[in-house]
Parts: sequence; C-alpha cells; structure tokens
Amino acid sequence: VQLQASGGGLVQAGGSLRLSCAASGRSFSGYAMGWFRQAPGKEREFVAAKSYGGGRTSYGDSVKGRFTISRDNAKNTVYLQMNNLKPEDTAVYYCAADSAIWVDAGLRPSDFNSWGQGTLVTVSS
Repeated sequence: VQLQASGGGLVQAGGSLRLSCAASGRSFSGYAMGWFRQAPGKEREFVAAKSYGGGRTSYGDSVKGRFTISRDNAKNTVYLQMNNLKPEDTAVYYCAADSAIWVDAGLRPSDFNSWGQGTLVTVSS
C-alpha cells in the first residue's frame, strides 16, 4: 500500500493542525494505521495507531489527551488531529500501515512495513 501524508505546516504553540494520510495501491481493508514522528537528531517516536475496525487505539505518552487519531475506511484515509501543540511537537510526521500488527502500547517503527513520505510540523513558541 502507498501512503501520502499531508497537512503539516507552521503553527504557534497552543494551536491545532490536522494531518491526513491517504492510502492507495491495494485494499485498505485489514490494515492498522499509525503515526510516528522524528525530530532532528532524535529517533523515530510512536505517536498513535488505530486498528482497521477502530476498536483498538493507542497513543504515545507525550501526546495523550492532545492528539486524536481517526480513520475513514471509505476514503482510505487516516487523520491525526493535533491540539494544544507545543514546540516539542516539532518534527516530521510519518504515517505507516501494516496488515499484521496488534494495536497496543509501545509500537515500534519496525512493526510497520509501509510508510509515507512525511510531513513537517513546526510549532513556534
């Protein structure tokens, strides 16, 4: 499956952004979707994931209560609503997909086998 992320940009601290990730190339059916982020000089960090049916959702500790992942399977799209953004949220955000994972806490980049190209989010103080 091919993934195309969009929606990044520059926002002031306390503001909001919504990222989108559109999937194409094969059936979206059965794929768990996730978001990761990578700041300069840091490792790629788990942000959020959601199972295909939506019954399982997981968030990284640093974004709990501020970010919400959702998906529209009819549109083959997953979203990341980011509220109350902080300067430390500045990173390139990547969407990812995999058909064989169990959505739970502590997901790693190696758990996903399909990746989008990334979209830059910059939060100014």
